[in-house]
Amino acid sequence: MKALLQLIRPGDWLVLAFAVSFAAALAPLALSGGAADKAVVKRDGTIVAALPLSAAKRIEVAGPLGVTTIEVQPGRARVAADPGPRQYCVRQGWLTQANSIAICAPNHVSLALVGRTSSHDTLAY
Repeated sequence: MKALLQLIRPGDWLVLAFAVSFAAALAPLALSGGAADKAVVKRDGTIVAALPLSAAKRIEVAGPLGVTTIEVQPGRARVAADPGPRQYCVRQGWLTQANSIAICAPNHVSLALVGRTSSHDTLAY
């Protein structure tokens, strides 16, 4: 290990420090989804409902396995119940940031929070 450190020159340390500081400066920009405005519920890729996150609401979406229940509270949304076997979308819990997604793949239902800008072009499963 000591021999490897002797091969690194002062300019190499400078480039490494610059790269680390540049990545640290851009991380908050890349990871922030911003505030969400509405919850978009899709079934088989088709929008079933676009619900504002300003008021509480509960909707049921029928899928091939049964009914998926979506719950919206001010500033957040979640999949409250799903007939899927593994319950991955229910385990996502409350979604609060824009571009957060819960996908109930076996039942062909998805919940996504969207804001003013989107970080991706499409959602497919």
